[in-house]
Amino acid sequence: MAFDFEKILIEKHTIEKRVAELGKKISSDYADEELMAICILKGSILFFADLIRCLSIPVKIDFIKASSYGTRTSTSGKVKVDDLLSEKIKGRSVILVEDIVDSGFTIKRILDFFMEQGASDVRVCTLLDKPDRRVADVDPDYSGFTIPDEFVVGYGMDFDQRYRNLPYIAVLKETEK
Repeated sequence: MAFDFEKILIEKHTIEKRVAELGKKISSDYADEELMAICILKGSILFFADLIRCLSIPVKIDFIKASSYGTRTSTSGKVKVDDLLSEKIKGRSVILVEDIVDSGFTIKRILDFFMEQGASDVRVCTLLDKPDRRVADVDPDYSGFTIPDEFVVGYGMDFDQRYRNLPYIAVLKETEK
């Protein structure tokens, strides 16, 4: 089966190295606290799993589901959030783990929700940052890579539920309509 992408943007070994660096930095920043790490499903699941294994501090984990793409390659601007949290976040330090921050709509919506729930501190760790597409006023606290405005797949990220299993990040090929 041939994959429908034009190039590999970030190789597996480069991702592994950067995730370890992020884990070390987060562990240092939260050295005296218990951290609640929350994974935004589904795209960040591989990043999340690798990141929490790189943390050297006490950490609890939980999940939230959000989407704004569906089967499109650009955000709809409407964010659907499903609160799957099994743990209370009131009074806790939370790190929200996201695969990619582009328009910022999804992160902004979830950050607002967590603050309404009474989290004492909420920070964002994203694998990929696309500041050229930012519309909402959000900036990740921890960022793996800044990338150009291209639609990417792999390492958990998908197009129409495909390509999540790739161990690297690739640019999806534009298709003619």
